[in-house]
Amino acid sequence: MSWINGSLTSCGLAWPGFVDNSSDRCRRIAARLVDMKATALAGRIDEIPSQLMGLRSEERPDAAIRELGKLVLVAKAWRSTPGDAELRRLVSTSESREQVLANPDAKQVESVWEVLGEKIESRRDGLVSHSTWLLDLKSASPQFALLLDYFPASAGRRSNAFTPGDRFDARLVFYPARQPLRALVADRKGDVPTGEWPDFGFHTADPLAAHAAHQNAAPWLTDCPVMLPPGAILLDDRGAAWWQAAGDPHGIALPIADTVNPTLLGLDLMATAALWNGSRLDLLAAQSGFGRLDLS
Repeated sequence: MSWINGSLTSCGLAWPGFVDNSSDRCRRIAARLVDMKATALAGRIDEIPSQLMGLRSEERPDAAIRELGKLVLVAKAWRSTPGDAELRRLVSTSESREQVLANPDAKQVESVWEVLGEKIESRRDGLVSHSTWLLDLKSASPQFALLLDYFPASAGRRSNAFTPGDRFDARLVFYPARQPLRALVADRKGDVPTGEWPDFGFHTADPLAAHAAHQNAAPWLTDCPVMLPPGAILLDDRGAAWWQAAGDPHGIALPIADTVNPTLLGLDLMATAALWNGSRLDLLAAQSGFGRLDLS
Protein backbone atom coordinates (compact mmCIF):
# COMPACT_ATOMS: atom_id res chain seq x y z
CA MET A 1 0.00 0.00 0.00
CA SER A 2 2.88 2.35 -0.70
CA TRP A 3 0.59 4.45 -2.94
CA ILE A 4 -0.77 6.32 0.09
CA ASN A 5 2.54 7.85 1.15
CA GLY A 6 3.42 8.46 -2.49
CA SER A 7 0.13 10.21 -3.14
CA LEU A 8 0.48 12.48 -0.12
CA THR A 9 3.89 13.63 -1.36
CA SER A 10 3.39 13.74 -5.11
CA CYS A 11 0.07 15.59 -4.83
CA GLY A 12 1.48 18.50 -2.88
CA LEU A 13 1.96 17.91 0.84
CA ALA A 14 5.72 18.31 0.47
CA TRP A 15 5.56 21.49 -1.63
CA PRO A 16 6.54 24.83 -0.10
CA GLY A 17 3.80 27.32 0.68
CA PHE A 18 1.27 24.62 1.51
CA VAL A 19 -0.64 26.71 4.05
CA ASP A 20 -1.15 29.66 1.70
CA ASN A 21 -2.63 27.47 -1.02
CA SER A 22 -4.05 24.65 1.08
CA SER A 23 -7.57 24.73 -0.36
CA ASP A 24 -6.57 23.98 -3.94
CA ARG A 25 -3.84 21.53 -3.02
CA CYS A 26 -5.96 19.57 -0.55
CA ARG A 27 -8.78 19.34 -3.07
CA ARG A 28 -6.41 17.83 -5.67
CA ILE A 29 -4.95 15.39 -3.14
CA ALA A 30 -8.44 14.35 -2.00
CA ALA A 31 -9.61 13.80 -5.58
CA ARG A 32 -6.72 11.48 -6.28
CA LEU A 33 -7.26 9.52 -3.07
CA VAL A 34 -10.96 9.11 -3.92
CA ASP A 35 -9.90 7.57 -7.23
CA MET A 36 -7.73 5.17 -5.22
CA LYS A 37 -10.69 4.21 -2.98
CA ALA A 38 -9.21 5.95 0.08
CA THR A 39 -12.41 7.94 0.62
CA ALA A 40 -12.14 8.45 4.39
CA LEU A 41 -8.58 9.72 4.17
CA ALA A 42 -9.59 11.96 1.26
CA GLY A 43 -12.37 13.51 3.33
CA ARG A 44 -10.00 14.25 6.20
CA ILE A 45 -7.51 15.95 3.88
CA ASP A 46 -10.28 17.96 2.24
CA GLU A 47 -11.19 19.44 5.64
CA ILE A 48 -7.68 20.72 6.44
CA PRO A 49 -8.13 24.19 4.83
CA SER A 50 -11.23 25.05 6.87
CA GLN A 51 -9.46 23.92 10.05
CA LEU A 52 -6.48 26.13 9.29
CA MET A 53 -8.63 29.15 8.46
CA GLY A 54 -10.27 28.88 11.88
CA LEU A 55 -6.91 29.66 13.52
CA ARG A 56 -4.82 32.80 13.78
CA SER A 57 -2.38 33.17 10.90
CA GLU A 58 0.65 32.60 13.12
CA GLU A 59 -0.81 29.29 14.36
CA ARG A 60 -1.55 27.79 10.95
CA PRO A 61 1.89 26.41 10.04
CA ASP A 62 2.17 24.44 13.29
CA ALA A 63 -1.39 23.17 12.94
CA ALA A 64 -0.71 22.06 9.37
CA ILE A 65 2.45 20.22 10.46
CA ARG A 66 0.57 18.42 13.25
CA GLU A 67 -2.26 17.29 10.98
CA LEU A 68 0.03 16.26 8.13
CA GLY A 69 2.16 14.35 10.61
CA LYS A 70 -0.92 12.44 11.77
CA LEU A 71 -1.75 11.58 8.17
CA VAL A 72 1.75 10.22 7.61
CA LEU A 73 1.37 8.05 10.72
CA VAL A 74 -1.97 6.72 9.45
CA ALA A 75 -0.39 5.90 6.07
CA LYS A 76 2.59 4.11 7.63
CA ALA A 77 0.41 2.13 10.03
CA TRP A 78 -1.94 1.15 7.20
CA ARG A 79 0.97 -0.07 5.07
CA SER A 80 2.17 -2.34 7.88
CA THR A 81 -1.28 -3.68 8.90
CA PRO A 82 -3.77 -3.16 6.04
CA GLY A 83 -6.26 -5.54 7.63
CA ASP A 84 -6.60 -3.47 10.82
CA ALA A 85 -10.26 -2.46 11.27
CA GLU A 86 -9.51 0.94 12.83
CA LEU A 87 -7.02 1.91 10.13
CA ARG A 88 -9.31 0.69 7.36
CA ARG A 89 -12.00 2.95 8.83
CA LEU A 90 -9.63 5.93 8.72
CA VAL A 91 -8.40 5.25 5.18
CA SER A 92 -11.27 3.78 3.18
CA THR A 93 -14.69 2.82 4.57
CA SER A 94 -16.30 2.06 7.90
CA GLU A 95 -18.05 -1.11 8.94
CA SER A 96 -21.82 -1.22 8.72
CA ARG A 97 -23.96 -1.07 11.84
CA GLU A 98 -24.79 -4.74 11.39
CA GLN A 99 -21.12 -5.71 11.20
CA VAL A 100 -20.25 -3.82 14.40
CA LEU A 101 -23.17 -5.29 16.36
CA ALA A 102 -22.32 -8.80 15.15
CA ASN A 103 -18.63 -8.53 16.06
CA PRO A 104 -18.02 -10.79 19.09
CA ASP A 105 -14.84 -8.89 19.97
CA ALA A 106 -16.48 -5.45 20.06
CA LYS A 107 -16.43 -3.74 23.45
CA GLN A 108 -19.87 -3.48 25.07
CA VAL A 109 -20.82 -1.24 27.99
CA GLU A 110 -24.19 -1.20 29.71
CA SER A 111 -24.57 1.92 31.85
CA VAL A 112 -26.38 5.18 32.42
CA TRP A 113 -25.30 7.77 29.87
CA GLU A 114 -25.66 11.54 29.75
CA VAL A 115 -25.74 13.46 26.48
CA LEU A 116 -22.95 16.00 26.96
CA GLY A 117 -23.43 17.87 23.71
CA GLU A 118 -23.21 17.70 19.97
CA LYS A 119 -21.00 18.99 17.19
CA ILE A 120 -22.48 19.55 13.72
CA GLU A 121 -20.12 20.41 10.87
CA SER A 122 -20.71 20.89 7.15
CA ARG A 123 -18.02 19.23 5.07
CA ARG A 124 -16.62 20.16 1.69
CA ASP A 125 -17.76 16.86 0.21
CA GLY A 126 -21.42 17.83 0.66
CA LEU A 127 -21.99 15.80 3.81
CA VAL A 128 -22.83 16.96 7.31
CA SER A 129 -21.01 15.35 10.23
CA HIS A 130 -23.15 15.02 13.37
CA SER A 131 -21.25 14.02 16.52
CA THR A 132 -23.09 13.33 19.79
CA TRP A 133 -20.89 12.93 22.87
CA LEU A 134 -21.96 10.81 25.84
CA LEU A 135 -20.62 10.46 29.39
CA ASP A 136 -20.69 7.16 31.30
CA LEU A 137 -22.18 8.03 34.69
CA LYS A 138 -21.35 4.69 36.34
CA SER A 139 -17.65 4.61 35.56
CA ALA A 140 -15.11 5.27 38.32
CA SER A 141 -13.22 7.62 35.99
CA PRO A 142 -14.48 9.79 33.13
CA GLN A 143 -15.38 7.55 30.18
CA PHE A 144 -16.96 8.81 26.98
CA ALA A 145 -18.69 7.56 23.86
CA LEU A 146 -19.20 9.14 20.45
CA LEU A 147 -22.27 8.60 18.29
CA LEU A 148 -21.31 9.68 14.76
CA ASP A 149 -23.63 10.14 11.81
CA TYR A 150 -23.23 11.55 8.29
CA PHE A 151 -25.99 12.77 6.03
CA PRO A 152 -26.23 14.90 2.84
CA ALA A 153 -26.37 18.63 3.44
CA SER A 154 -29.12 18.81 0.80
CA ALA A 155 -31.38 16.77 3.07
CA GLY A 156 -31.53 19.59 5.62
CA ARG A 157 -31.02 19.29 9.35
CA ARG A 158 -32.35 16.11 10.87
CA SER A 159 -34.44 15.96 14.00
CA ASN A 160 -32.22 15.09 16.94
CA ALA A 161 -32.64 11.73 18.65
CA PHE A 162 -30.83 13.13 21.70
CA THR A 163 -30.92 16.42 23.58
CA PRO A 164 -27.97 17.73 25.63
CA GLY A 165 -28.57 16.91 29.28
CA ASP A 166 -30.70 13.83 28.61
CA ARG A 167 -29.86 10.71 30.59
CA PHE A 168 -30.76 7.18 29.60
CA ASP A 169 -29.97 3.57 30.43
CA ALA A 170 -28.50 1.76 27.43
CA ARG A 171 -26.08 -0.83 26.15
CA LEU A 172 -23.49 0.59 23.76
CA VAL A 173 -21.33 -1.39 21.35
CA PHE A 174 -18.03 0.23 20.39
CA TYR A 175 -16.25 0.13 17.05
CA PRO A 176 -13.00 -1.85 17.43
CA ALA A 177 -10.11 0.57 18.04
CA ARG A 178 -6.99 1.02 20.10
CA GLN A 179 -8.92 3.54 22.19
CA PRO A 180 -12.61 2.59 21.66
CA LEU A 181 -14.69 5.75 21.47
CA ARG A 182 -17.14 5.65 18.57
CA ALA A 183 -20.15 3.55 19.48
CA LEU A 184 -23.67 2.45 18.55
CA VAL A 185 -26.69 2.33 20.84
CA ALA A 186 -27.59 -1.36 20.73
CA ASP A 187 -30.31 -1.35 23.37
CA ARG A 188 -31.88 1.77 24.91
CA LYS A 189 -33.94 0.86 27.98
CA GLY A 190 -35.36 4.13 29.23
CA ASP A 191 -34.72 7.65 30.48
CA VAL A 192 -33.10 8.46 33.83
CA PRO A 193 -33.67 11.56 36.01
CA THR A 194 -31.06 14.29 35.70
CA GLY A 195 -28.62 15.21 38.46
CA GLU A 196 -25.04 16.20 39.16
CA TRP A 197 -22.11 14.37 37.65
CA PRO A 198 -20.34 11.81 39.84
CA ASP A 199 -17.15 12.84 41.59
CA PHE A 200 -14.68 11.09 39.31
CA GLY A 201 -11.73 11.95 41.55
CA PHE A 202 -10.07 13.99 38.82
CA HIS A 203 -9.52 17.09 40.95
CA THR A 204 -5.84 16.33 41.53
CA ALA A 205 -5.13 14.53 38.25
CA ASP A 206 -3.60 15.90 35.07
CA PRO A 207 -6.62 17.06 33.04
CA LEU A 208 -4.84 16.17 29.79
CA ALA A 209 -3.74 12.69 30.86
CA ALA A 210 -6.57 11.14 28.83
CA HIS A 211 -5.42 13.00 25.72
CA ALA A 212 -1.84 11.80 26.24
CA ALA A 213 -3.04 8.21 26.60
CA HIS A 214 -5.10 8.47 23.42
CA GLN A 215 -2.15 9.91 21.50
CA ASN A 216 0.22 7.23 22.75
CA ALA A 217 -2.12 4.47 21.60
CA ALA A 218 -3.34 6.07 18.37
CA PRO A 219 -1.37 9.22 17.47
CA TRP A 220 -3.54 9.90 14.39
CA LEU A 221 -6.58 10.78 16.54
CA THR A 222 -7.87 14.34 16.57
CA ASP A 223 -10.57 15.36 19.06
CA CYS A 224 -10.18 13.74 22.46
CA PRO A 225 -12.87 14.12 25.17
CA VAL A 226 -11.54 15.33 28.52
CA MET A 227 -13.05 16.14 31.90
CA LEU A 228 -11.50 19.26 33.38
CA PRO A 229 -11.25 19.93 37.13
CA PRO A 230 -12.59 23.05 38.86
CA GLY A 231 -11.80 26.18 36.91
CA ALA A 232 -13.20 29.23 35.16
CA ILE A 233 -13.34 30.82 31.72
CA LEU A 234 -11.39 34.07 31.37
CA LEU A 235 -10.37 36.43 28.57
CA ASP A 236 -6.81 37.42 27.70
CA ASP A 237 -5.72 40.89 26.62
CA ARG A 238 -6.66 40.09 23.00
CA GLY A 239 -10.19 39.07 23.98
CA ALA A 240 -9.58 35.35 23.41
CA ALA A 241 -11.24 32.93 25.86
CA TRP A 242 -9.24 30.49 27.99
CA TRP A 243 -10.16 27.82 30.51
CA GLN A 244 -8.06 28.38 33.65
CA ALA A 245 -7.65 25.86 36.46
CA ALA A 246 -8.88 27.13 39.83
CA GLY A 247 -6.67 27.91 42.80
CA ASP A 248 -3.43 28.56 40.92
CA PRO A 249 -3.02 31.65 38.72
CA HIS A 250 0.08 30.02 37.20
CA GLY A 251 -1.59 26.64 36.69
CA ILE A 252 -2.74 25.04 33.48
CA ALA A 253 -4.70 27.22 31.05
CA LEU A 254 -6.16 25.99 27.76
CA PRO A 255 -7.37 28.14 24.84
CA ILE A 256 -11.00 27.79 23.75
CA ALA A 257 -11.88 27.41 20.08
CA ASP A 258 -15.12 29.39 19.83
CA THR A 259 -16.51 32.57 21.28
CA VAL A 260 -17.94 32.25 24.77
CA ASN A 261 -21.18 33.64 26.16
CA PRO A 262 -20.14 36.63 28.34
CA THR A 263 -22.37 35.36 31.17
CA LEU A 264 -19.97 32.44 31.63
CA LEU A 265 -16.88 34.56 32.22
CA GLY A 266 -15.47 34.18 35.71
CA LEU A 267 -18.15 31.69 36.74
CA ASP A 268 -16.87 28.96 39.08
CA LEU A 269 -17.09 25.68 37.18
CA MET A 270 -16.88 22.56 39.30
CA ALA A 271 -16.19 20.34 36.27
CA THR A 272 -16.13 20.91 32.52
CA ALA A 273 -16.42 18.38 29.69
CA ALA A 274 -14.70 19.39 26.48
CA LEU A 275 -12.90 18.15 23.37
CA TRP A 276 -9.16 18.80 23.15
CA ASN A 277 -7.38 18.55 19.78
CA GLY A 278 -3.92 19.46 21.04
CA SER A 279 -4.34 23.19 20.55
CA ARG A 280 -7.96 24.20 21.28
CA LEU A 281 -10.87 23.25 23.51
CA ASP A 282 -14.38 22.72 22.20
CA LEU A 283 -16.61 23.06 25.25
CA LEU A 284 -19.46 20.58 25.68
CA ALA A 285 -20.97 21.03 29.14
CA ALA A 286 -20.11 22.06 32.69
CA GLN A 287 -21.35 21.72 36.25
CA SER A 288 -21.63 24.91 38.28
CA GLY A 289 -23.35 26.19 41.39
CA PHE A 290 -26.28 27.02 39.10
CA GLY A 291 -26.54 23.44 37.84
CA ARG A 292 -25.64 21.95 34.48
CA LEU A 293 -24.53 24.32 31.71
CA ASP A 294 -24.91 23.37 28.05
CA LEU A 295 -21.86 24.79 26.23
CA SER A 296 -21.94 22.98 22.88
